[in-house]
Amino acid sequence: PPDGDPRWADLADQALILAREIQFRGYRDPEAVPLTQSEGMVMRYLQDHPGTAPSQIADATGLQRANISAVLRGLERKGLTERRSTADDLRRATIHPTEHGKRNYALVRQEWAAAVAAAAGHDTDGLNEALALLYKITGGLTDSRPLAPGRPAALM
Repeated sequence: PPDGDPRWADLADQALILAREIQFRGYRDPEAVPLTQSEGMVMRYLQDHPGTAPSQIADATGLQRANISAVLRGLERKGLTERRSTADDLRRATIHPTEHGKRNYALVRQEWAAAVAAAAGHDTDGLNEALALLYKITGGLTDSRPLAPGRPAALM
């Protein structure tokens, strides 16, 4: 690693494994609607940003604009989002989570929490510090995201 500390690579590796293990479990509650990784990113974003234009969702989530339409159609078919025309331009649409979409997000978060807490033996020592570090890393990665997926032109 650039700063000489291999723990950063270990942290990244563990984060990827953690995400995969959470997804692999699926959901116990039959009401939970499973989502693809891209659908999950969009739903997560829409919880705090309802009424966002598709192009803004693509930019915020790092999804390619060419792919966002397919992701949004999938979420609409599942009843989790709805497209609304804007009052000033009927050709322009914004995306909103439906009540079902909001409930589903809350439900899957509860299931993730239960799985992660059980895996940690319900030990909360260091949880606040871990969350603070993960929020900092997530923000830093999001802020330095390349314009297109793949390799950035230069690492910071």
